[in-house]
Amino acid sequence: MSNKEIWVIAEYDDGGIKKSTWEAISAAGLLSGYLKLKPAAVILGNGIQRFTEELSKEVEIVYYIEHPLLSKYDSNAYVKCLHQLIKDKKPAIIIASATIRGKDYIPRLSGRLNYGLITDCIGFELTDNIIFKRSVYGGRLIATVKFEESELWIVTVRPRCFEYKIPLNPLLLRGTEGAVKGEILHVKPALGQQDIMTVIQEIIKETGKRPDLSEADVIVSGGRGMKGAENFKLLEDLADALGGAVGASRAVVDAGWLPHTFQIGQTGRVVSPMLYIACGISGAPQHLAGMSTSKCIVAINKDLNAPIFKIADYGIVDDLFKVVPVMIGEIKKDKNN
Repeated sequence: MSNKEIWVIAEYDDGGIKKSTWEAISAAGLLSGYLKLKPAAVILGNGIQRFTEELSKEVEIVYYIEHPLLSKYDSNAYVKCLHQLIKDKKPAIIIASATIRGKDYIPRLSGRLNYGLITDCIGFELTDNIIFKRSVYGGRLIATVKFEESELWIVTVRPRCFEYKIPLNPLLLRGTEGAVKGEILHVKPALGQQDIMTVIQEIIKETGKRPDLSEADVIVSGGRGMKGAENFKLLEDLADALGGAVGASRAVVDAGWLPHTFQIGQTGRVVSPMLYIACGISGAPQHLAGMSTSKCIVAINKDLNAPIFKIADYGIVDDLFKVVPVMIGEIKKDKNN
């Protein structure tokens, strides 16, 4: 694999390249140095040339696949475009973020290529075989997985599990005068209207200034103990004081208190923030599977025997409606000093 490339499939939104992509690039950097691979990024869309300059500061090659039919995400179109480029360039490893989008098209791409796939990695060990780590059984165990001999490896990495460290190699000195930038290559895909399998009628964007759950440093999450949708205003105030996002357990979503987009767990979003505050959440295995890799977990619950306390770094056994207002007041007081 010494003369080949390691690719990161980039994601972006209106705010620019997503943080999860920079984290994936950091993961690729560790592997590229160890395996002597050339780091590259691939980005798909329409009107995306503005992102290529930023990516070229971090990798040696940027492939941008641009086509009017890629203006809106379509998994079938993504798979066809990437399949064409992979067959042409033959990279050694492909890395993508285990986001909602990555979980959609990457397994299809793996199936079409008939190559192995390791999903939702939270780390790896640089041994002779490269051992990838995955969280299993609701975060209670860490599975170690490796590829057998294969022409191509495909890996998705969980957001927030790799620290964003750049540059990837000495040739790419980010922010340095006279820095060497990566090569930018424009790719024109053979894409037709027949390849678009889904017609998107409307995109409704969430309003508000809170960060996306998958990229938030702080998440304040509520469960059945919140007693009703109207009480989530309390958690919103705490999240805003900390510059974080608001999440919820499955019970909250099933009760109709919050939309499904707020759900954290095995059937919702998988998150790994620096700080996770669980308010009135008992800690069912389904929920733990979505947040157990958080760096610091604080649990607030009246039930001393709640399972959430078994994985919490800090536990507060008390009424959340007494505790959270005090937390908000202390945080605001600290900010004013």
